[in-house]
Amino acid sequence: MLGYVNIQGRGTIDDLLYALAEDLAGRGLRVAGAVQRNLPDEADTSCDMDLKILTGTRTIRISQSLGVHASGCRLDPQALEEAVGEVEASLNAPKPPDLLIVNKFGRQEAEGRGFRTAISAALVRDIPTLIGVRDGYLADLENWAGDMAHSVSADQIEDWCKRAIATD
Repeated sequence: MLGYVNIQGRGTIDDLLYALAEDLAGRGLRVAGAVQRNLPDEADTSCDMDLKILTGTRTIRISQSLGVHASGCRLDPQALEEAVGEVEASLNAPKPPDLLIVNKFGRQEAEGRGFRTAISAALVRDIPTLIGVRDGYLADLENWAGDMAHSVSADQIEDWCKRAIATD
């Protein structure tokens, strides 16, 4: 079961998935994946992007400071792959997670990298998976996942998780 959340507003999906992951883990569910937190950067006009790995206490900075005048992508691909490796390892735990949450299906995933292999691995193992996706990558997600992907509105996200976990 693959669900995706597509809502407007910078950081809105990140905040929603972060709060959801915290809530589900607080209820005793085994939640794997990574959620993003954006932190202001005093030395830059952008924000620092951190991924919280949900199966532990580790946070990995996936952005790199390119300076005030930089306009290119600030993603640190090595840091992202490190986070992906940790998430994939959690999928192979003796007791599999109840749910995988991935902060986004973005450029890396659209190009076959990033969390795409972790999402695939979870689906093969019948682990319900919930991801965030912005408008610019929605077509890429739909082309890759086909009719396997289902849109989940922000107000239905908890019900979707309950149904997904119950059918697992």
